Amino acid sequence: MLSFLRLILTACAAAVAAWSADALQAERLQRFHDAKFGMFIHWGPYSLASVEASWPLLRPQAAGITEAEYRALPQRFNPVRYDPRAWVRLAKAAGQRYMVITSKHHDGFCMFDSLYTRYKITRTPYGKDVLAMLAEAAREEQMPLGFYYSPPDMDHPGFRDTSKPVSENWNGEPWRPEWPLYLEYMDLQLRELLTRYGDVFVIWFDGLSQQEKYAGTRFHKLIHELQPRTLINNRIGLTGDYVTPEQRLPRGIPVKGAKVGNTDPNDRGLESAPPPPDRFQPWETCMTINQTWGYNRNDTQYKSAAELIRTLIEIASRGGNFLLNVGPTPEGTIQPEFEERLRAIGAWLQVNGEAIYGTTYGPLQNLPLGKTTAKGKTIYLHVWPWPAENLVVEGLTAKVARVRALAGNQTLRFTQQGGRLSISPAGVTPDPIATVLALETR
Repeated sequence: MLSFLRLILTACAAAVAAWSADALQAERLQRFHDAKFGMFIHWGPYSLASVEASWPLLRPQAAGITEAEYRALPQRFNPVRYDPRAWVRLAKAAGQRYMVITSKHHDGFCMFDSLYTRYKITRTPYGKDVLAMLAEAAREEQMPLGFYYSPPDMDHPGFRDTSKPVSENWNGEPWRPEWPLYLEYMDLQLRELLTRYGDVFVIWFDGLSQQEKYAGTRFHKLIHELQPRTLINNRIGLTGDYVTPEQRLPRGIPVKGAKVGNTDPNDRGLESAPPPPDRFQPWETCMTINQTWGYNRNDTQYKSAAELIRTLIEIASRGGNFLLNVGPTPEGTIQPEFEERLRAIGAWLQVNGEAIYGTTYGPLQNLPLGKTTAKGKTIYLHVWPWPAENLVVEGLTAKVARVRALAGNQTLRFTQQGGRLSISPAGVTPDPIATVLALETR
């Protein structure tokens, strides 16, 4: 009898734990879905050389800088114009509702005052913990802040044999007896990030290849124990809370069990039609404004504000989030070309943010005239270019009660027969980037 009772109690405890885990994930994801648009920040001593973060070590033949020269950059890193409040206020002006900064990239250099390494920001001429400064500014401005953390670490002798050039063993060497010491180092640093800097919105891993070697279950458990509301992405060998295509959009709506590669466009398990909510796989794409993640004074291939806004719309129309990157200068400022585009996005969102924040994928995915997002009983129709004649929407099964333009809250005339909705554009001043109509359904 006692054994039977123990079995019942064990089963009940397991059910309660599973329910609690599901409830916490739902809370984490609600914050994520509501935010929709965030700022990614890649910053470190590499900005001095106008090269990408870490990759000159991994593939030096194309970098134009030697490993020794790259390693020496922290000796000159002194971002005296760094103003974290200005960064947070710029993100807010852009309509971004969370920020993610590189705490440690693959090179192993820490942008925080970790106790467990000498390769860090507080041993540069600048000497201050820039993450602590940003966390304080974000807290004052009520901006959620998360940390990119690289499981690969080219500087740590437990990760690889550091007597060899990085280019020979940058994927790590988990067969060496030192590997458990490296995992312990990761554990200690994640504890620092999760206990020193307040509420952490996300731990954004970036594990490169063979991610299973990082013992992802261990670190998921650690993060959930220290900060249960912290999101975890999918780059440590587990799916996590969401998946992360990079510099591109998936070709459909991801569903659970989908294969959505970080940079490989050969996705599998995508839907062209809206899936049921319980099958949807949360996702976020990260993208640069020009072509590089870190600051590069030579890279002037800037995406236009219109292109970035339409990308945001397309991402939202498939249920995703948009993490848009800036690479601050060596002095600690955000270059004017980035600021101009971010403020233009913010101006568009001031008028049309209702159709982005807190929305999900739209019910119509292949319209020739634009994209749809949805929230409750309202379908948002993002139109570009604006037609000279009636807008015709085919395939809409919901009964429309009202159509209004978000700009000016203007009510528009329409007719609906079966699945065909025809909207008069009369009186609307179209937005040259995208005009948004709210279709309020019964």
